Amino acid sequence: MIEQAPGERRARSAYVAAAGVFAVGMAGTTLPTPLYGLYREEIGFSELVVTVVFAVYAIGVIAALLVAGDFSDVLGRRPVLLAALGLSLLSAVCFLFQNGLPLLFAGRLLSGFSAGLLSGAATAAVLELAPSDLRARAGLAATAANMGGLGCGPLLSGVLAQYAPWPLRLPFVAHIALLLAAFAVTRALAETVALRSPRPPLRPQGMVVPPQTRAAFVPAGLAAFAGFSMLGLFTAVAPSFLALTLGEQNLAVTGLVVFSVFCASTAGQMLMGRLGVRRALPAGCLVLTAGMAVVAASLVVESLPVLVVGALAGGLGQGMSFRAGLTGVSAVAPAEHRGATISAFFVVAYVGISVPVVGVGALTLALGLRDAGVAFAMYVILVSAAVGVFLLLRPPRSE
Repeated sequence: MIEQAPGERRARSAYVAAAGVFAVGMAGTTLPTPLYGLYREEIGFSELVVTVVFAVYAIGVIAALLVAGDFSDVLGRRPVLLAALGLSLLSAVCFLFQNGLPLLFAGRLLSGFSAGLLSGAATAAVLELAPSDLRARAGLAATAANMGGLGCGPLLSGVLAQYAPWPLRLPFVAHIALLLAAFAVTRALAETVALRSPRPPLRPQGMVVPPQTRAAFVPAGLAAFAGFSMLGLFTAVAPSFLALTLGEQNLAVTGLVVFSVFCASTAGQMLMGRLGVRRALPAGCLVLTAGMAVVAASLVVESLPVLVVGALAGGLGQGMSFRAGLTGVSAVAPAEHRGATISAFFVVAYVGISVPVVGVGALTLALGLRDAGVAFAMYVILVSAAVGVFLLLRPPRSE
């Protein structure tokens, strides 16, 4: 057995450390998920307001992607990562001292800015810090850090809110401690971007979809839209479904259910690597369709186990279709527009996580929570099934 030199061991562990920073930052974006019911009781607002508070986060993500999606290419990965962690820290402070809706909105907006910066900079840092022979493993590490962090946020806050004191404060104190550790780790990471002199100007990159990518972009974007709509349902409205429709009051269980969705998404993204884009994109859409049908059934029969099965199937399908769509779009995008095209793909996905969920909140006022949830599930079923059938008839030509 050949013993690795200390420098080689550090190089091989650097991308893991960057993935840990990524996960900590993303966890803060979903930390409030199990707590919305407590906020609703303390402040007093409707389910529609809950979804609007959630949608503010997506607005922040989209704004960061459109304005600063490529800033880490110019400024370096570490400065942008530190800025993203700083925004996440400010978000936690807003939630820590909230006394009404204004700070909730501010906290969610700052959290969105943080996630928008992290999405590109942290993914690039994880890949670039990995030795060339571990690049494939680093890609999985970035995926796991992104979705795993999103899943760990509700799990952490749900457990602390259920079993520890100060349910609306302690989760954010814990996250601030994790962020401080992430700051220290980030400062120790090597910079992977060779800075140019004079420095190019920082300009908003906007949303670019080159004509030659549109045939792949449109179905992939619609699949991402449907998949992220499902994620929005579970991170914004599912706690209310669990408490008010299914009678589950344990916040740790709520966090665990949301955690399971993101774990399944991570598994789906890993599975896509074996299936390839041509099979994984339509298959993911159809698995998502089946999962949402089970979710709708769980609301009709008011069964938590059935909801969990639907969550796992929906998350698996979302992960498969999302990674397949992203891989396919990246493959056909011209090099000079690849970053902007990928950012446009994420913009479509985050529109999917916000606008339809606000629609669910509005429907609850007219139909009630359960019927609004069933109607939303039917909408996702229609979109994902249509895209899946289209892609079966016309497979993507990205491989």
